[in-house]
Amino acid sequence: MSSEVTRRRVFDAKESIVRAKVARDSDPKWRLESEGNEYTWTSKLERVNLIRTGVPYASIDVISKRINVPVKEVLHIFGLPQTTYNKKRREKSLLNGRDSEVVLLLTELIDYGVEVFNDEEDKFLRWMKKQNYSLGDNSPESLLDSFTGIQEVRNCLNRIEYGNLA
Repeated sequence: MSSEVTRRRVFDAKESIVRAKVARDSDPKWRLESEGNEYTWTSKLERVNLIRTGVPYASIDVISKRINVPVKEVLHIFGLPQTTYNKKRREKSLLNGRDSEVVLLLTELIDYGVEVFNDEEDKFLRWMKKQNYSLGDNSPESLLDSFTGIQEVRNCLNRIEYGNLA
């Protein structure tokens, strides 16, 4: 028999908690600035809290500028008439839960897309407008009107990031 003793690592709960906090703090942090307020989240649970609270109607304008699409076209994603949007924005109203979730998911998608395209926002925005074979010959931009479409665009970006057909 070998005289060598195998040492087993003992689980240290405090060390595990510290490692988890460091990992959580290093996760991507998303930020949405609208109506002079900053909305930030680092996890899905924090996103749920923001969804429940609601984000301002003006955040639709922020999304419109970030993806370089007229507000009128972005309103189609939300199923909102221009007059309702204008009124609610003037009143500084908050979006309902579903629409707040779409705004937050689009913010995450845009940030991820820009990251995948090596922080070259113009390239990402051009990609968003082009037909894509892996998206059924649809442009990514045309799929942003549903949660499933947003997820499919994200999946496509993920394939690009890892070098698969996209």
